[in-house]
Order: sequence, then C-alpha cells, then structure tokens
Amino acid sequence: MRIAIDASSVPARPAGAGVYAIELVRALAAREPRHDGFALFASGRWPRDIVGGRRDWRLEPAPRSRARRLAWEQAVLPQRLAKLGIDALHSTHHTLPLRLTRVARIVTVHDVTFFRIPERYPLARRLYMQAMTRLSARVADAIIVPSATVRDDVVATLRVSRERVHVVYEAASASYVPVAPDEARAVATRYGLEPPYVLSVGSREPGKNRVRLFEALARLRAEGCDARVAVAGQPAWGAANEDEVVRRLGLRDAVRFLGYVPAADIPALYSAATAFVFPSLYEGFGLPVIEAMACGTPVLTSRVSATAEVAGDAALLVDPLSVDEIVGGLRRLLTDAVERARLRERGLVRAAQFSWARAAEETHMVYREAAERRSGA
Repeated sequence: MRIAIDASSVPARPAGAGVYAIELVRALAAREPRHDGFALFASGRWPRDIVGGRRDWRLEPAPRSRARRLAWEQAVLPQRLAKLGIDALHSTHHTLPLRLTRVARIVTVHDVTFFRIPERYPLARRLYMQAMTRLSARVADAIIVPSATVRDDVVATLRVSRERVHVVYEAASASYVPVAPDEARAVATRYGLEPPYVLSVGSREPGKNRVRLFEALARLRAEGCDARVAVAGQPAWGAANEDEVVRRLGLRDAVRFLGYVPAADIPALYSAATAFVFPSLYEGFGLPVIEAMACGTPVLTSRVSATAEVAGDAALLVDPLSVDEIVGGLRRLLTDAVERARLRERGLVRAAQFSWARAAEETHMVYREAAERRSGA
C-alpha cells in the first residue's frame, strides 16, 4: 500500500493530539516488515528525527498556519495524494478532505468535547470543529478513536455506524519511566519546585477542572495541610480565570504555573511529585494518566469519560463535579503512604498494558481494511 498521514495539525509545542500523531508515526516507522510506502504531511522539522531516515517514508510539506491549512487540506492535499498514488489517507486530527473518491479516508476523532462541553472552546473554533468533525465522520471509510468511551460517543453524537469506528488505545512514550529520586528532584528544583507537591498536567483550559482542584486545595490548607500544586501546561482558552481563582482563594504561594514544559522534563516532574491529580470533566483518553502511572506516580482522576476506562483499578477515582470528593482523594494521597505505594505498583502494571507498537499494528490493520474495501467498491 501507499499510505499518507496528514499530521499537519501538530503544533510547534505538541500536547494531547499532537503527541498522539508523533508517537504513532514513530511506531509505524519502527514496524516490520517494511512492505508499504508512506508519505507524511507535516509542518516543521520534527518528522525527520521520528522516521529515522527511512527511505520508504516521503516527507511532504504542509502549511504552518491554521487558516492556510484548511484551504490546503481541501484543495491541495487531494492533488498531492493523486500524484503520489496514495491508497489510504489517515488524518490524525478530526478533519479530512471532503472530495476524494479513490483514496480510502481514515480519520482519528480524539473526543466529542466540542459537542459535549462546548464552553471549553472559543465560539469560532467550536463551530468549525463541530462542522468539520461531523462532515469528516460522514465521508470517512473508517474512524479511529482512543477509547470505547469515545466510540460510543461518536456513534451517538455523529450518527455513524458502529462498524466504521475502531478503538485503538494510546500509550505513554518510552521516555516515561520512573526517574531516580536525586535526578527527579534536581529537575523539579530547576522549575522552582520543592517536594512534596501535587502535579497537574495539561493545557490551561476549563475542561481540566482546575477551579475545583484549587478550591479543594484551599480547603486542605485551611485544615493545616501544607499541600501545593504545580501546573505544567501552556495557557489556553480560560487561563485568566484560573489566575483569578488562585488570587481569590489566597493560593499564590501554593500554586505554581510552570507554563509549557518540554517533554524531556515531564517524567522527572511526575517522578518527583507526591501524586498526580487529573479531575478532568471529559477526556477521550487522558494520556497524562498513563504517563504518570508509567513514572510510578500515584494518580487521582475522574470516574467519568475515558479516564476511568484507562485507569481501571490503578487510580483513585472521584466525581469531578464534587469538591468534597476531590478533597477526600487528595487528603488520602497526601497522608496515606501505604495507599500511595499500592497505587504506584498498580499504576506501573496498568501502564505496561498499553503500547504504541500495538497501536501502530492495529492502526495499520485499519488502513489495510479500509483500502481493500475502497478498491473493491
């Protein structure tokens, strides 16, 4: 087969869906045997290192700006696919060229947050993603989702047949392993952190539910607990509200916003943390949950959406809408060393059950099946 991967949506500072695209490409490039040819459409220079100089991978340029990308995707990309003789196209983030006939089209839909929690996004972006996700799902030969939770949501929200939706679980990258205490502490100190602290990872937007986390933190500190939270994530829609809540609750000395943290430093920050807390309102997978577990960090996360599915019995699960439950879970993690040790061991076992190599194999199977159906049509 000739396979094209559209990773043009990956930003210069990848997180979430961007990490998914990078790790999937890395795993596909490492597959054996090597009978297929690949064309990778991406902006920036990150792909060259990931495909390792493989001659069966052709690197194709894509526009950097979001505005130009839409026109390029709908007008230019189909022409390039025809010229390259592509059999299957995989878009790694929600959108597809809408006027293709011969090429099998596969799209990854990471979640349906744009529909479920629309207030998480600015109006223009929300409406665009709602429309393009719905249209792309309609024309796709196959849809890849990161969890059974998203599969059910996609079927119900986008009204597509269940047979076209394929669950392919994500994983922590190979760099997420427990870091030696002295090394982890040195990295934490470089960011102005002194253990003990609780770590929160993810872009600063309303869906991460940090307002309730900060309210829980304020209550614990009022009880006399010297709890502190470090937030690793770049400012996004709604970040100013987090700043205001921290000020209002008197938590300026207890909350440290680190901004965007390079992936190379994240394992150490996980490893130095007393616990990782992720009470998100909705996630399609919740990659930080598995990353923290792979680093041996006890996890508190939401019992709703895919985080509960991914965490299994290896994390403390709370109602993300209940500050009382977040307080109780945090108190337990901060004060119960036996519980932390139990969750550490369960988390390491759970994280090992997810693999990018397996994700690549399952994704490639989706490519082959979609291309065979298209060619036989």
